[in-house]
Amino acid sequence: AVTSPVGTARLLQLAFSCTTFSLVAHRGGFAGVQGTFCMAAWGFCFALSGLVVACEFTQLHGCLRLSWGNFTAAFAMLATLLTATAAVIYPLYFTRLQCPPEPSGCTTRDFRLAASVFSGLLFLAYAAEVALTRARPGQVASYMATLSGLLKIVQAFVACIIFGALVYDSHYGRYVATQWCVAVYSLCFLATVAVVALSVMGHTGGLGCPFDRLVVVYTFVAVLLYLSAAVIWPVFCFDPKYGEPWRPADCSRGSCPWDSQLVVAIFTYVNLLLYAIDLAYSQRIRFVPA
Repeated sequence: AVTSPVGTARLLQLAFSCTTFSLVAHRGGFAGVQGTFCMAAWGFCFALSGLVVACEFTQLHGCLRLSWGNFTAAFAMLATLLTATAAVIYPLYFTRLQCPPEPSGCTTRDFRLAASVFSGLLFLAYAAEVALTRARPGQVASYMATLSGLLKIVQAFVACIIFGALVYDSHYGRYVATQWCVAVYSLCFLATVAVVALSVMGHTGGLGCPFDRLVVVYTFVAVLLYLSAAVIWPVFCFDPKYGEPWRPADCSRGSCPWDSQLVVAIFTYVNLLLYAIDLAYSQRIRFVPA
């Protein structure tokens, strides 16, 4: 539980997350949505990592009604994405080389610099666990430890970014076509979460059909749906007939619908690529009955 490479990575996760959280809470400081997200991400990762280490050390995970291998693999990938985002956001919004004015002074700057460093180390610790536990070709492993399972977490995470941009004054309700895109994002997100939940809960064998074939069919449909959104969204947002091809000059920074539409367009193509890779890899997965 603690002396293996994975156990060492988990102990480092606990140490780095606690250190980062404490540095920011003590003197580093945070504010706004960005700071709250970073603190929530670090706190969530610390709490779940503590639970994982405690269950591994005491062997209590055998009493839980879930697939422990799938759970730890899914959490490690999610934590990697959360800590990577926080490691970018916190230095970008809060860390400066210049000392802020008194009473904060250079002490606050030093705490923020230290928190930024430990935030990056925390991301590397979670990324190391993902690399150590990822399924190798020909190896019998949990589904969430395979490339297809890990991609499911990334797809859901990217969908959350899209939803965040949609609700931030993206004007998606102007056309039926853009509403269709929102329906595509929502449907694929819910289906992806359902696949992850079934894997983590260990209920993939009671679906009445082979889970691997079901995943392939769902991923194929998701590729088609995202392909339609990848065509429709840019046309109805950036074509001169329906929207603005360039950022309006009178659009203020931080509250511009065009910016939100651009974020949605970019991450639509990102998710389309992720689903296409997932579809190609899913053809090679073979499930072994427990």
